[in-house]
Amino acid sequence: MTARANAAPAIDMRNVSKRFQTEAGPVDALRPTDLTIAPGEIVGLLGFSGAGKSTLLRLMNMLETPTTGVVQVAGADLTSLGEAPLRRQRRKIGMIFQLFNLLSHETALGNVAFALRVAGVGRRERRERAREALKVVGLEDKVDAYPAQLSGGQRQRVAIARALVNEPDVLLCDEATSALDPHTSLSILRFLKRLNAERGTTIVIVTHDIKVADYVCQRCAIMQDGAIREWIDMSDPRPASPLGQFFLETAKGWTDETVLPDGSA
Repeated sequence: MTARANAAPAIDMRNVSKRFQTEAGPVDALRPTDLTIAPGEIVGLLGFSGAGKSTLLRLMNMLETPTTGVVQVAGADLTSLGEAPLRRQRRKIGMIFQLFNLLSHETALGNVAFALRVAGVGRRERRERAREALKVVGLEDKVDAYPAQLSGGQRQRVAIARALVNEPDVLLCDEATSALDPHTSLSILRFLKRLNAERGTTIVIVTHDIKVADYVCQRCAIMQDGAIREWIDMSDPRPASPLGQFFLETAKGWTDETVLPDGSA
């Protein structure tokens, strides 16, 4: 889906950073960063492990509190909200994790309905809405199945249904397909593209796989050492940085002449 012109940003981050205090001293997981994503965009955060991708993503819904800066999502300044208003605003932000994060003692229906229970929705309504969300992801016949009875792809679809049940404006995906086989990964990515096209959902995808970014994203931030090094338009990728060039060549296939960028090994 094409981003809507002149619309207010779906995500707007200004001078956002994250420093963790460790026994060995402070670690800058994300250096001061600006980022703006328009409504209806599919944006990738691409980089090696430790580049700061997941930290940046988790700051978008305040699962991590920024050390500096302002985070605005769906028209609200999340950094200025108290606990209760922040919980309400998070209903507009869905999140899908790499390892599904499902409740093992709940059925597929119960896992999806849990997001609505947290939001204070009544029992009858949350069951109806949870059933509809499972239907959207093609699991209407698995409402009574427990996670252990589902394949990896089916568990991820339950996680997607849970993320969608509150009809969020923004969907955050943290390595959502990296634990899946290629066939299942492609089916999940196709679903995300269809969701974006049909509902206009803004999607941010963390990945280290250029094939994922090339297939589903409209543009990508190349990240390294807690900073965005450059932005790449995936419709006409012309990376300037060695890291961006490496990722692009990876999409074509490695050769003996492929150059490893500094800090990649």
